[in-house]
Amino acid sequence: MTKKIAVLAGDGIGPEIVAEAVKVLQALKKDGLDIELEYGLIGGAAYDETGTPLPDETVAMSKSADAILLGAVGGYKWESLDISVRPEKGLLGIRSQLNLFANLRPAILYPQLADASTLKSEVVAGLDLMIVRELTGGIYFGQPRGVRTLDNGEKEGFNTLVYRESEIRRIGKVAFDIAQKRQGRLCSVDKANVLECTELWRETMTELASDYEDVELSHMYVDNAAMQLVRAPKQFDVMVTTNMFGDILSDCASMLTGSIGMLPSASLDEDGKGMYEPIHGSAPDIAGKNSANPLATILSASMMLRYTLDEPALADRVENAVSKVLDQGLRTADIYSEGMTKVGTSEMGDAVVAAL
Repeated sequence: MTKKIAVLAGDGIGPEIVAEAVKVLQALKKDGLDIELEYGLIGGAAYDETGTPLPDETVAMSKSADAILLGAVGGYKWESLDISVRPEKGLLGIRSQLNLFANLRPAILYPQLADASTLKSEVVAGLDLMIVRELTGGIYFGQPRGVRTLDNGEKEGFNTLVYRESEIRRIGKVAFDIAQKRQGRLCSVDKANVLECTELWRETMTELASDYEDVELSHMYVDNAAMQLVRAPKQFDVMVTTNMFGDILSDCASMLTGSIGMLPSASLDEDGKGMYEPIHGSAPDIAGKNSANPLATILSASMMLRYTLDEPALADRVENAVSKVLDQGLRTADIYSEGMTKVGTSEMGDAVVAAL
């Protein structure tokens, strides 16, 4: 049965990096992968054409698709817009519309890139951790929110951090299930010493642990977790945390691997349908220069093959192809080091296709 993939390239380098992931999917299509690609607008590109960062047509197409491949949204061009129509609202909106509550962000250090990390190779060599981030709740979505003027004329900004027990339990189950399939260790990250909301988070995770006797659960405050990621990252197997904490910690973890341009992500609903995207932004300063690293987007397509399309053998092929290209010494600017061969975005995509 043909699977439909909604392709949302977005802004900045989005169209360039998505094009390389599409090359890989098209190559696999020739080998029998039964997919159909549909294209839509999101973010600033959508605003420019339709006046909204998330057109109804994009939502409808994404809901009818089996999976979504997304590039990146945002850029300097749209920073002066009202916050309600900025490109990022398109991204938050589609996550909410599709109920993509579970964000999986692996941080894997390819051995070929051990020297690209800013940390000593002995600290990061062999790194393989998974951050599970709750994606549709927390302070990014909580109400009330806004900016108001006080009686004395001073402006005050406010946001609400809120989680229901059911939301915590739902993301917790995803994290425990993933830990069962890995090394059996789960670290829940919170700020329970000062935030009542995450005190409930800790209590709920502890209760849920009784259903997973084969998983070792630990707890860590988010400030300590940030420090430990830099001090001794290999102590972690799976981490689970709130929307905002996960946003920050996963970007921190990305630099352990040498470049944010290497890290894919998956955002899943309760049925395993997902949106797949690199964790980096739109990088408008290098857009159109054929210098962006497409490997995170290509690896996001690999995650799509594994988690939604149920094609683990093809996912392995893509990941092995990326490793082979790195073995060949090919590097985009973000991971380049002396003695390697610097290539552009399209050349890196071509190399991965050839390595397939």
